[in-house]
Order: sequence, then structure tokens, then C-alpha cells
Amino acid sequence: MKKNVGSTDKAVRIILAIILAILYFTNVVTGTLGIVFLVLAAVLLLTSFIGFCGLYAPFGINTCSKKE
Repeated sequence: MKKNVGSTDKAVRIILAIILAILYFTNVVTGTLGIVFLVLAAVLLLTSFIGFCGLYAPFGINTCSKKE
């Protein structure tokens, strides 16, 4: 897997994951939507840590900076 998630993208993903998890654990969002938020937070954290987003690959999106 070639990395396609840059540092700014990683930071945004981590912040969104934290927000979604806080909404779930403080019972602001409950039920099915809460579970969806928690799963989405986990996916965002996972993709930020491994540096690869499966949804970026088919569209050719790459937010990593080019090293020359």
C-alpha cells in the first residue's frame, strides 16, 4: 500500500475522530447513529495511523507532499 494521506489530512482525521467519539461517549448521539459515529471514528483513526485511505486510491487522490 502506497501512502496517500498527508500530515494535514491526518490531523483533520484525528480531530474528527475525537469529536465523533466525544459525541458518542457523552450520549449526545445515541442509537444507530451513535454506533455509526463510533465506527467512523475508528476508521478515521486507523487510516490516519497507517497513512492509507482506500477511498482515495480509486480516484487517484494523494494528499502526501511530493519529495524531490
